Amino acid sequence: MTNQSQPQKFIVPIGPQHPALKEPGHFEFGVDGEIVTSATIRLGFVHRGIEKATEDRTWVQNLYLLERICGICSNIHGTVYAIGVEKLAGVEIPPRAKYIRTIVAELERVHSHLLWLGVAAHEGGFDTLFMYSWRDRETVMDLLEGLSGNRVNYSTNLIGGVKFDINEKQADEIRRGLDFLEERTHYYMKVVTTDETFLGRTRDIGTMTREQAELLGAVGPTARASGVPRDVRSESPYLAYNEHPIQLQVHDGGDLLARFIVRLNELFDTYRLIRELLDHMPAGDLTVRVPRRIPEGEVLIRGEAPRGELVYYLKSSGSDKPDRIKVRTPSLCNWGTISHVAVGHKLADMPMLLVGIDPCFSCNDRLVTVNNTQNSQDLTWDALRRYGIEYYK
Repeated sequence: MTNQSQPQKFIVPIGPQHPALKEPGHFEFGVDGEIVTSATIRLGFVHRGIEKATEDRTWVQNLYLLERICGICSNIHGTVYAIGVEKLAGVEIPPRAKYIRTIVAELERVHSHLLWLGVAAHEGGFDTLFMYSWRDRETVMDLLEGLSGNRVNYSTNLIGGVKFDINEKQADEIRRGLDFLEERTHYYMKVVTTDETFLGRTRDIGTMTREQAELLGAVGPTARASGVPRDVRSESPYLAYNEHPIQLQVHDGGDLLARFIVRLNELFDTYRLIRELLDHMPAGDLTVRVPRRIPEGEVLIRGEAPRGELVYYLKSSGSDKPDRIKVRTPSLCNWGTISHVAVGHKLADMPMLLVGIDPCFSCNDRLVTVNNTQNSQDLTWDALRRYGIEYYK
């Protein structure tokens, strides 16, 4: 006869089709009572073959295809790709174009972080904060629409420059929008750091040390919230970041609360940086000519997407089409951290842990399985292999 007073061990499946998931992903959590003892992540349900499709399109056509990898951070994909093609072609875009690319990239960061704040609040049951942050996010979307004509895929870049200029009227509108958003961000910071109910869902939840973050390959705000000073804009500046450096935002808390604080502090620094760029915008052209056939060669280009380091590998044989384009998105690096920090927490904490890395399913689908079946702090490479980390290229 079974002792009904003892907790039972179960496997709780979530997805791939589930009302709580915005995109299809399959998670299996082993639970002993309410405590998670193992975690399995299965992706690959929305693999679209974009990398293969680029081989049948010209360099210019691929600019628009690659912007569709992710709707939230479409601009940084186009920007990093364009920088890589320009490097292969041996051309340098005008200084004003660099500034405009940087401004749009930082506006996109504001858009992404505010969207994430709302989704994270929603997963934690704080729908008022969700509605507030998404209402305020309309401000930056309106600014981007005023510049580019688009609210999601801004299509800012050309191979060799940018499509549009920023005049004084538009610059003043951006400044007014930033003033409003900065005031609202102060309010959000107060909420996430003082509300006791919110702190109960974030403080000491999903804690990951700096050593663990470095070993697991975390990037972006997920890594910086664990004390890892890693940001491509700082360690390998591109565009206008050389002339106007960022102020790196790092927190040593390592928990969900630290991930909220880091992203909100990044918003404050982004507001400062955009104002600085607008005040020091150089005059000049917006584009340079780039040959239709890109010279033979290969290049590896990095950029800092809102979620972390974005890597593009480009290979050309001298034709008007690429031989190979390989994209490594930041979400792919951060997935492994979830299976580690999940063990030992309650099942009710899983939605917040998942949203803590700001995951994007569509942009990183490479048919990856990450298993963690041990409640162990031994994070050697042999241990990671035992956890079952597999990469299918």
